[in-house]
Amino acid sequence: MANKVITIGHLLQRAASSPLSHHLPGGHAFEDGDFEEEEKEEKGVGIWDEEGHSASATPGASHKGKIREMESFIYEVFDAASAVKRAYVGVQEAHSPWDPDKLRVADAVVVAELRKLGRLRDRFRRGCFSPSSAGPPAAPLRDAVAPYEATIEDLKGQLSAKNAEVDSLNEKLRSATLGGLGRKGRLHSGKRVGRITVLGAPGTRTPELFEAYMEQVKSASKTFTSHLLSLMRSAGRDVAAVFRSIIEGGGGGDGAAKDRAPAIPNLEARHAKYALEAYVNGKLFQGFENETFYLEGSLSSLINPAEFRRDCFTQFQDMRGMEPEQLLGILPGCPFGRFAASKYLAVVHDKMGESLFDGGSEQRQQVLAGAHPRTAFYGEFLRLAKAVWLLHLLAFALDPAPAHFEASRGAEFHPNYMESVARFTGGRVPPASVVGFPVGRGFRLGNGSVVRARVYLTPRAQPQ
Repeated sequence: MANKVITIGHLLQRAASSPLSHHLPGGHAFEDGDFEEEEKEEKGVGIWDEEGHSASATPGASHKGKIREMESFIYEVFDAASAVKRAYVGVQEAHSPWDPDKLRVADAVVVAELRKLGRLRDRFRRGCFSPSSAGPPAAPLRDAVAPYEATIEDLKGQLSAKNAEVDSLNEKLRSATLGGLGRKGRLHSGKRVGRITVLGAPGTRTPELFEAYMEQVKSASKTFTSHLLSLMRSAGRDVAAVFRSIIEGGGGGDGAAKDRAPAIPNLEARHAKYALEAYVNGKLFQGFENETFYLEGSLSSLINPAEFRRDCFTQFQDMRGMEPEQLLGILPGCPFGRFAASKYLAVVHDKMGESLFDGGSEQRQQVLAGAHPRTAFYGEFLRLAKAVWLLHLLAFALDPAPAHFEASRGAEFHPNYMESVARFTGGRVPPASVVGFPVGRGFRLGNGSVVRARVYLTPRAQPQ
C-alpha cells in the first residue's frame, strides 16, 4: 500500500464518477483490507471493539461516558475533514503559479489526510452504533468530498459555456473572413477557395452562413471566368466575337433565347469578361430552384421537408471539406458528379471545346462517358461547381428557403437589390443607368437580408 502512487487528480476523478460509492476517490478504492495493518494497531486502542462495547469502558460504564467518547470521535472527523480542505488549498496554490515540486508535496498531504478519514470511517463501522440501533448511519466519506464534486460540476458547466462562446465567435470570424475576402476579390486561386471551404466548419444553419458561401460562389465564378478568358486570348480570338459565337451555338433548345440576352451591342472589349461570367452563371444556376437541379424527379422536399432539410445540411457538412477531384475519384456517379458533368457539357459545348482546346472533343467524350478528366481547366470548373452545389444544399437546408431573383434587361438600377460588376469613377453609379444584362442572381433570405444581384449597367437609350 505504501508503494502505490495516488494523485489528487485520480482522487477527484473517482469521486466525480462514483458519487454514491463508499470508496475513497483515487487510483483504486480503499477497502477494509487496505487498512489491515492499521486495524491491527487500532484493535487495542479503538473507541469501540468488534462486539460493540467500549474498549476503555467497563460493563457498567455510564451512558455519559459513551456520549463523551462519541463527541470526541466526531471532533476527530471534523478535524480530519478540515485538514483535507486545507490540504486541497495547498494543491490549488501549487497550480497557480505552477510549481511541480510544491504540487507533489501538497498531493501527498491530501492523500495522507484522506487516509486518516478512511481510518476514522473504518473505526466507526466497527463501532456499537449500527443503523438499526442508532438511527441514520453516519455520513460516509462521500459527504467530505461532496463540496469538491459540486465545484467540479460547476467548473464543467463554466467550461461548456466558454466552449460554446468560443465556437460562436469562431463562426462569426469565419463568416466575416469569408465575406471580406469575397467582397475584396482576393480569392484569385481555386485552391484558396477550397481551403476556406475546409475552414468554414459551421455547426448551425443560418442566413449569414448562406451569405458567406455566396461570396465563395462569386469568387470561384470570377476565377473560372478568368481562366476561360485567358484560354480565349491564348487562342488569338477576339473575345467579344468568341462570346457571341458561344451564345449562338451554346445552350440550344429552350435556353437558346435566354443565352442571347447578354450579347448586347457595343460591349466594351474590357467588359467582355462580365458577359462571359453572365453566361457561365446562367448555366450553373439554371434549375437552382429545384431540389435536384431537375436531374431527378425527386419530391423529398415536399413529402418530408424537415427531414430533407436535415439531409441537405448533413451533405453540406460532409462535402465542404473535400476536394471535388477526390470525391469524384471515389464516386464519379454521385449526385454531385452528375451535376458537374451536366453543367460542364452545358457550358463547354462542342464549338467552344474545338475552338479553345486541342482534343476538346476527347475531353467532352470523357465527361459524356461518366468520367471526370484530370485537367487544370476541368479542375477549375469543378471548384466552381462545388461552390454552387454547396450553396444549393445550404439553400434547401434553411427554413424558410432563400427566394432568388434576377434583374431583367432594361430594368432601373436599384442599389438595395443590385450591385454593378463594373466600377465607376468616384464609386457612384451614373444617373439614368439601366441593367444591360444580369451577371449573377440575388437572394432574399429568411431574416430579411438581401444578397444583391450582380448586374452590368449601361446608359439608358435616348429616344430617337
